Amino acid sequence: MVTIDRRRVLELGAAAALAVAGGSRRALAADPVEVRVGFIPVTGAAQLFVLDGEGWAKDAGLNLKLTQFASGPNLIQAVASGGIDAYFAGVGPLIVARGKGIGVKVVAATAVEEIAVLANKALSEEAAKAGSVAEAFAAQAKALGRPVKVATQPKGSVPQTVLLYWVRKVAKIDEAHIEVVTLGIEETQQALLAGGVEAATIREPAITVTQQKNPDIKILAAGGQILANQPGTVFGLTEDFIAKQPAAVQTLVDLTLRATKLLKAEPRKAAPHVAAAIGKGLISVETIEQALVSPGSKFITDPDSIVAATGILQDFQVEIGAIDKAGDLGQLFDSSFYKKALASNQ
Repeated sequence: MVTIDRRRVLELGAAAALAVAGGSRRALAADPVEVRVGFIPVTGAAQLFVLDGEGWAKDAGLNLKLTQFASGPNLIQAVASGGIDAYFAGVGPLIVARGKGIGVKVVAATAVEEIAVLANKALSEEAAKAGSVAEAFAAQAKALGRPVKVATQPKGSVPQTVLLYWVRKVAKIDEAHIEVVTLGIEETQQALLAGGVEAATIREPAITVTQQKNPDIKILAAGGQILANQPGTVFGLTEDFIAKQPAAVQTLVDLTLRATKLLKAEPRKAAPHVAAAIGKGLISVETIEQALVSPGSKFITDPDSIVAATGILQDFQVEIGAIDKAGDLGQLFDSSFYKKALASNQ
């Protein structure tokens, strides 16, 4: 099951990998392989919580060590230090990491169109009556006597990239009318609820939780309205782990595909595992189930299906200075394990 120990993040650099297991999946069961997994608390990583909570990973001979991070950029720092093998978070930080020479691969996608822009009552009402979102921001900035504050995650994260893409390419908001505030995932939601910001980019389950707590908070732009097939959470691995444990990698991708199918077919069965992992006893299983079936939870597994949209975001990351140049996405994405998993499930 999931255990969350933030202090462990400081110790990750010193953690050592276990001995290489045998090449077959039977060998995995006989000689458990430790996999140090970092994740962010969003439903886009639900496959991880399902395959762990259902006991599938343990039954397959995998010993998962799960650690929660506040954002993808924070998680990628642990990957770079050698303390994390597997990554369940946004694709953006992996693009940045790859550009800096860090050996990482995306072996599966887990969700698309997760990130939405939500706004408080005043901004939502202004957007409803204004001719455009840009006009609504201008009017609110004038009324406030300052730029409209919008919370998102740190530079290089998918939420930050998606927000700026929406501001510049879609809504075309005058940047004099907006102030971007970077926070952790949970802090972003809290800031919107507390009135510290007027809007925020958030994902499920935060969308459902936020609107339950304050129905006046509305979705200003849904994920697909910002960018069709918007890439979000992915399952990534270090090249070192892939080279040393290919059988374990294949098993993990097999189980990720299996978990995707369960999430789509039986969200009620999946909900307790997701709640245990990210609810921290503060979010009910019923709320998590609602989040799993919301428009903001679109579960997938095929990594190739998000390459084109990832290319759009990568080009935009170059434009905003998050990376120096666009990299070869063919080197970042490895769909071979997914294709084998798909073939074995047909």
